[in-house]
Amino acid sequence: MQVQTDNKNLIQKDQEHLWHSMSRFNPNASPMIATQGEGSWFKDAEGNKYMDGVSGLWCLNLGHGRKEIAQAAYEQMMNLSYFPLSLSHVPGIELSAKLSSLLKGSYTTYFSNSGSEANEVAFKIARQYHVQNGNSGKYKFISRYRAYHGSTLGALSATAQANRKDKYGPSAPGFLHVPPPYSYRSTFENDLAAADYIREVITWEGPDTVAGVILEPFISGGGVLIPSKEYLTRVAEICKENDVLLIVDEVVSGFGRTGEMFGFMHSEGVQPDIVTMAKGLTSGYLPLGATAVQSYIYEKFKEEGDKQHFRHVSTFGGHPAACAVALKNIEIIEEENILQRVSELGSSILGELRNLENFACVGDVRGIGFLYGIELVADKETKAPAADELSTQIIASCKAKGLIIGRNGDTIPGYQNVLIMAPPLSSTEEDLRFLVDTVSSVIKEHAGRQL
Repeated sequence: MQVQTDNKNLIQKDQEHLWHSMSRFNPNASPMIATQGEGSWFKDAEGNKYMDGVSGLWCLNLGHGRKEIAQAAYEQMMNLSYFPLSLSHVPGIELSAKLSSLLKGSYTTYFSNSGSEANEVAFKIARQYHVQNGNSGKYKFISRYRAYHGSTLGALSATAQANRKDKYGPSAPGFLHVPPPYSYRSTFENDLAAADYIREVITWEGPDTVAGVILEPFISGGGVLIPSKEYLTRVAEICKENDVLLIVDEVVSGFGRTGEMFGFMHSEGVQPDIVTMAKGLTSGYLPLGATAVQSYIYEKFKEEGDKQHFRHVSTFGGHPAACAVALKNIEIIEEENILQRVSELGSSILGELRNLENFACVGDVRGIGFLYGIELVADKETKAPAADELSTQIIASCKAKGLIIGRNGDTIPGYQNVLIMAPPLSSTEEDLRFLVDTVSSVIKEHAGRQL
């Protein structure tokens, strides 16, 4: 009885005081209140147990309850609770050097708090770099439709999801969008043609006006779009030909999600000029964003002058405890061979999700590593997208069976029809089997429904 009373009080406080992300107002809704977690699972305030099939917000790569990560944060806080990176501290130094090593190049890293901030930093660095390199007219950025790069104004301007931007315009000037590599619905002959379109846009806009191309190696929240390995290689070549910086957004793809440490590493000959990171950098245990730039870019910020340095500050960016957590997180990823198990299990177990293409309501199944999307359709021949109600029902049915999955909500009008699965990289084989079996059984239940 006391538990019910406590939960009722929590729900009342929640409804009165807490503003939820991405949630429509519903006065009758009772929010799921998580109370504890272990591995890939968590419990709510009523004692119900769920597998987290989307790693929180794509970030809980090592799951709940890693004592060694919590201990790293505790020890750092007891040793040095806070110190700004206008000066320096040991965890920040060690992490920046580690990231350079992981990226297999010579990089200098600016730390912030999130993926949105990491991309904002990238845009400012890119514009200032070109000015100080004698190309003051290069200010435009090209991104892809369906891509998500953040919620702050500059990052939102790079984001090309109409529903995310509605009522927040006008966007910041200088952001252009091109079609993504999307074999299931693309008007291009192949992915390389989609890449070549970027070259055309650079030509039409004028190479002397384009500062950078920003892209995720694999579009995640926009519907899990998986291009060929050759696509990114071609884009990198196009950027180099036109003195355009290649900014690779690894906020979701980074730190093992796709079976490589970074998503761009699936493509040959790609060494991004700028790499942005967050989420899996700390497995969500503490907030941390990072913007790593190749050393030749950083050199331009060493020149003499009152305004040659990067005039940007982040109070909590690179917090010493967050950097310590990131170092421990990376250590675990390496010691437990997370990349190998994600590559193998992502193919052998999660790969069974591709069998769902046999059902009438499934148009396409796309995936790599521990990142999968199931595109729902009303008609397999016309590829007409399924109504929102179908994905809503499937997600609710999965939840009723103890599994949380996501979808590409609030993205493209009429095309919010992709179910998304991105479980923690530490998920056991039994966890993954539960995910596949549950999603499969639920889709089978709904396959014949006409909405």
